[in-house]
Amino acid sequence: MHAQIVLFDGFDPLDVIAPYEVLYAGGAASGGAVQVELVSAEGRREVISGTGDLALQASAALDPERAGLVVVPGAAGRVGKPGEAPAEDTGARTPDEFISVLLGRTAQTGLPPLLKAAMDRPGLTVATVCGGSLVLALAGLLEGRHATTHHLGLDTLEAAGAHVVRARVVDDGDLVTGAGVTSGLDLGLHLLEREVGPKVALAVEELFAYERRGVVWRNHGPEPTVR
Repeated sequence: MHAQIVLFDGFDPLDVIAPYEVLYAGGAASGGAVQVELVSAEGRREVISGTGDLALQASAALDPERAGLVVVPGAAGRVGKPGEAPAEDTGARTPDEFISVLLGRTAQTGLPPLLKAAMDRPGLTVATVCGGSLVLALAGLLEGRHATTHHLGLDTLEAAGAHVVRARVVDDGDLVTGAGVTSGLDLGLHLLEREVGPKVALAVEELFAYERRGVVWRNHGPEPTVR
């Protein structure tokens, strides 16, 4: 499985690093069954995160024809207080920007068409961590799909036509979404188990001294009679 993790200006570093390390370790534990790289819509470049001046290097362009898995992170920045409106987006990068501004700016780049191509390609899985599902939602790609995101973004997800599930990881077939920031660990381990096998996933879980949290939600089985 060839995995591409997307970088965009203002990305959240932990959304990227958690699944990257899990998938990279899975590749090592499986004799190369998983390869992972950092990419951007624009191609090879240094991409500055939303956390200070921390930057990561995209080694290639996002290519849905090459990838078997595409992982989309969320953004890092100011959340804002209730009723507080973000400043007008000037297009210029400023410190401590609102997450809504960063995501809105990303929706105006070349990334959404590439993500649509990825979601349209049979056999390719698109996964998101935290606000990564909001990037898909802003691009109109989640209507009718089961998904989750950070709890502060659930209303936005629902407004975009998604079926919101309050679970840490939601597996909707070729779309797998994670909730809050640290869910990237759980999402990565679930993808390893699903695509490579539970033995490799357990080996990575033990290596990182981390136990997955919560139930991975799937759209099958009886509906609960009590909520």
